[in-house]
Amino acid sequence: MPIVEVQDIWKTYRMGDQEVHALRDVSLAFEEGAYVAIMGPSGSGKSTLLNLLGCLDRPTSGSYLLSGEDVSDLSDDELSDIRSRRLGFIFQSYNLIPQLNVLENIEVPLYYQGLSEAESRERAEELAGEVGLTDRLAHKPAELSGGQQQRAAIARALANHPLVILADEPTGNLDSVTGEEILALIDDLHSRGRTIIMVTHDQSIAARASRIVHMSDGKAVSEER
Repeated sequence: MPIVEVQDIWKTYRMGDQEVHALRDVSLAFEEGAYVAIMGPSGSGKSTLLNLLGCLDRPTSGSYLLSGEDVSDLSDDELSDIRSRRLGFIFQSYNLIPQLNVLENIEVPLYYQGLSEAESRERAEELAGEVGLTDRLAHKPAELSGGQQQRAAIARALANHPLVILADEPTGNLDSVTGEEILALIDDLHSRGRTIIMVTHDQSIAARASRIVHMSDGKAVSEER
C-alpha cells in the first residue's frame, strides 16, 4: 500500500468571475521509503500539490490517502493533528520561531506527543546532535547562519518520527557549499528509510531523488525514475 496517494485531485480557486485550476486531475502514489522530486515552472502546481500533501490545504475534489486513511475532508483540527503527529516540514525560509532558541524550536512538535519535559529535552538534544548543532542549542535563529537554521529546521522535522518529510526548495536561500551540506543530510535521511517528497526547480538537485515528477499547468505530465 502506498504511504501517500492522491486520486483524481483537483484544486480550483475562484478569482472574481473566473476559476483558476491550480491542480487538474492529478493521480500519484508514493511508496514508503521513496525519495521523490517534484519539478515544474512557476505556476505549474508543484507547491499547491505539496501544500495538499502536507495537509495545509484541501483538494476541491478527489482523494488524498495518507497511510491508507482518506484525509481529504477532515476538519481543520484533525488536519492540524495529522501535521503535528505524522508529517515533517522543511521550508525554504526555515520557519523557525525567532523568540525560541535551537533546542526550543526542535521541541515544538514534541509538545503534541505527550512526552515529559525531560523526554522532550532528551529527544531534541539527540536530534540537534544528528544535524551537527550540539554547540548551538542556546542560540536563537538570528544568531545562526542560514545553513545552521536549516539544520535546526531538519531536526524539528524529524522530532515527531514523521511518516513523510516534505521539503519545499530546502536549499533555495543557501549558497552552493551550504546547500550541498543540507542535501547530503537529506540524502542520509533517505538512506535510513525516510520517505521524502521535495519540490525543487533545480535539475541537479532533483537528480538526487529516485523519482522525478514533472508538473505543468496543474498536471503531472511526466516522470523519470
